[in-house]
Amino acid sequence: MATQPIETLAVNTVRTLSMDAVQQANSGHPGTPMAMAPVAYCLWQKFLRFDPQDPFWPNRDRFVLSMGHASMLLYSMLHLTGVKTVNRAYETLGQLSVTLDDIKRFR
Repeated sequence: MATQPIETLAVNTVRTLSMDAVQQANSGHPGTPMAMAPVAYCLWQKFLRFDPQDPFWPNRDRFVLSMGHASMLLYSMLHLTGVKTVNRAYETLGQLSVTLDDIKRFR
């Protein structure tokens, strides 16, 4: 069995997580997350400046998706990059902002 480069494995992980969540919800279509996974991976790895431990870092870049079909792509990226949640007082709580259980309960 040939080994895959880490980039291929990461993109396929985003795709699989997105496909599974949409299938489990029995709602929506996984086409956009599957097609855009390489683009999202490239942006998040090479271009976006963010700190998953400090989601309110003032100089961070923002990643915004306006298409509902792509929401699972964003949730997958938030989960896999380990972005932490914050409370209403803007304090980091140290927990994932999107957990695997959140993804399992998608929709």
